Amino acid sequence: MAVTESAPVPTPAELPTTPARTPPAHEGILRRQSLRESAARTYARSLPIVPVRARGLTIEGADGRRYLDCLAGAGTLALGHNHPVVLEAVRKVLDSGAPLHALDLATPVKDAFTTELFSTLPRPLADHARIQFCSPAGTDAVEAALKLVRTATGRTGLLAFTGAYHGMTAGSLDASGGAATARVTRLPYPLNYRCPYGVGGERGAELAARWTESLLDDPKGGVPAPAAMIVEPVQGEGGVNPAPDSWMRRMREITAARSIPLIADEVQTGVGRTGAFWAVEHSGIVPDVMVLSKAIGGSLPLAVIVYREDLDVWQPGAHAGTFRGNQLAMAAGTATLAFVRENRLAERAALLGGRMLARLQGLAADHPTIGDVRGRGLMIGVELVDPERQDPHTGTASAAPALATAVQRECLRRGLIVELGGRHSSVVRLLPPLTLTDEQADAVLDRLADALAAAERATRHPTDAGPSH
Repeated sequence: MAVTESAPVPTPAELPTTPARTPPAHEGILRRQSLRESAARTYARSLPIVPVRARGLTIEGADGRRYLDCLAGAGTLALGHNHPVVLEAVRKVLDSGAPLHALDLATPVKDAFTTELFSTLPRPLADHARIQFCSPAGTDAVEAALKLVRTATGRTGLLAFTGAYHGMTAGSLDASGGAATARVTRLPYPLNYRCPYGVGGERGAELAARWTESLLDDPKGGVPAPAAMIVEPVQGEGGVNPAPDSWMRRMREITAARSIPLIADEVQTGVGRTGAFWAVEHSGIVPDVMVLSKAIGGSLPLAVIVYREDLDVWQPGAHAGTFRGNQLAMAAGTATLAFVRENRLAERAALLGGRMLARLQGLAADHPTIGDVRGRGLMIGVELVDPERQDPHTGTASAAPALATAVQRECLRRGLIVELGGRHSSVVRLLPPLTLTDEQADAVLDRLADALAAAERATRHPTDAGPSH
């Protein structure tokens, strides 16, 4: 079975810098969307395209243009769009006459998914684990994890981190970096580039760990008795910040010594994304709870938590969700998990991601507007800055969100879809599928470099800006 699916890379000739006028049908769809959908819509604002076909890395819009998709469903599409093994798995269920909706009943499809998933988990967890199928989104799984640990420990407090993102429902938002709530104690997440201690690296991570330990042991620290600590091994929405392995091990030691369950949010980092099947494997820690979604459903909605069996103190019906029995998602997920495992796509992500980071670091040497390049595997971030202004808090160059927005826009003009993130929305994020080929990786980086140069020119000389999409 081939490791990668090499969809053709659109040529510059297919991506004119001055595209023909958008067909009326395309305009009408976009216009109706803006009139009917809520003001909360996000991707649709920065990516005004109407996808009609997709395969692998490539999306074709209703306007006939083709795009390289480095958003990939916010990291959901581990194998890219419409991978043959996923389509085959879905068709097999459809053709079998099996139920598509089964609540939490046992089915052969669910049994196959659970077996495959457990085979990939850290062995000390998998050998003594329970699984709860949740409603379909990652935020639903976070809510389930928080409810589980609060029930098991009898405590209500939560330890979370600055810059975190865990979802959009109430409890998940409480745990995310932008919220302030009495039940959540916000701890420092180690940053290398914008270290609040001004040192970065292992020293900065050690200071963050010491602060955490001191706060927890301070009888006057004001920390509610914590039911758990929740952490992302790599902060995605927070700006693609990989946690140092030594710091992750310290968090495991700190929580274990105080009988605080550790929840690893692997919604975006899981299934090979960071160069290991699960990002916690880089540090060798074994969390008490893992929150999983996105890629585990093979592009379809699926979310679960996996946790130590001694935490399984729920009464029947204590947590449910109508769509927790999505059979098509489980079949697609089984096929995806198996393909990533059998074809060693995590190792491929580590290798190709390392090459891409190296090339981006070379680009940074020629562009002072690139403040930092970071990431792990195929979870990559490029932080854009204003080199003429200084951040008074960290001494680094100030974030440049307007430039990042311009780069995203210029990327789209060149047929490249990227996402923005970070504290100031100044980090250009790349989340390509794990089936990315060397040729496609080069095309992605070529277009990003060209877009950066164009955005820099437009910033210096606004009249040089290219035509609007």
